[in-house]
Amino acid sequence: MQFLSDPGSIESRSFEIIETLLSGKGLGGPEKEVIKRAVHATADPDFADTIVFSSSSLSSGISAIASSCRIITDVNMLRAGISKNRPGGGDAICFVSDEDVKESARENAVTRSAAGIRKAAGLGLIDGSIVAIGNAPTALFEVIRLVREGARPALIVGVPVGFVGAAESKEALEGVTEVPFITNRGVKGGTPVAAAIVNAIIKLANK
Repeated sequence: MQFLSDPGSIESRSFEIIETLLSGKGLGGPEKEVIKRAVHATADPDFADTIVFSSSSLSSGISAIASSCRIITDVNMLRAGISKNRPGGGDAICFVSDEDVKESARENAVTRSAAGIRKAAGLGLIDGSIVAIGNAPTALFEVIRLVREGARPALIVGVPVGFVGAAESKEALEGVTEVPFITNRGVKGGTPVAAAIVNAIIKLANK
């Protein structure tokens, strides 16, 4: 059986295929680079039609990365998937596994991911950060609640996956006007998509 084994060749061929899949959709600029990364991470060209960028979302994200912002995530898998090649550094943080977060989630009957976002807010870490949600709609609803109460992240990347609450949380995010966001419509999404979007922004910030 013959197959490509060189990593560089595999990636190059993958993006050649993606360019073909996206041809005719009128995509361009940095938004196209983000979409290409999302499609690459999922092998799903539907993301080209469902990803939504608010005004100034990419410029705000790029500026935040260049300024060594924190990146706060809903799950550790997403934190682990975020590139460390960030100009100036900046921490990637997730509180979902902290013992006090687990206890808070039990006491308040919320998910640990939502409780983790609440902890980040309580520590004053939300403002100026990129908040990336790839798994838990409850965490995205929590971020939206915090924004409505005055929190000001530099960017929300909200692409949770699932049949319960995911599409609704992303629809709610589209109604946010106070801060920039990137999301996608429907039930698809997930940690790989969120990581791909954040890593695409990091790549743009490194140019």
